[in-house]
Amino acid sequence: MSDFNVLVMDGQGGGVGRQLVENIKRSFPSVTVTAVGTNALASQAMLKAGADHAATGENAVVVAARRADVIIGPVGIAIADALWGEISPAMACAVGSSGAARILLPMNLCGNYVAGVSDLSLPAMIADALSQLGKVLSEKGCL
Repeated sequence: MSDFNVLVMDGQGGGVGRQLVENIKRSFPSVTVTAVGTNALASQAMLKAGADHAATGENAVVVAARRADVIIGPVGIAIADALWGEISPAMACAVGSSGAARILLPMNLCGNYVAGVSDLSLPAMIADALSQLGKVLSEKGCL
């Protein structure tokens, strides 16, 4: 594991986070992936997918966001009350005020619509997120 920490956040069943973790570990095996779920089911899914560390809940998001170099997840992780109410104002604030680079997947779910964004499939969004993560890692000298 490296000193470069990628935080993957997800809620509900953790399906998006699981796919992100699997693909990040496959593409960038030397980075540390910390998974934080808004609930235990999401955290467990990401841990099974290969996350190096996993935690659950509001305080875990606040702490992990401070320690992260990059935060990746659906756009709702930065919007209070998103993901069917799973994102508390403190969670959204922690994501938004973190010094980490943020890579947000533009998912038009849970009452949020991101205008001007193509309706990409989840695999296409993940591929784009991995491309952006590769650029960040390269800029930081981690590749």
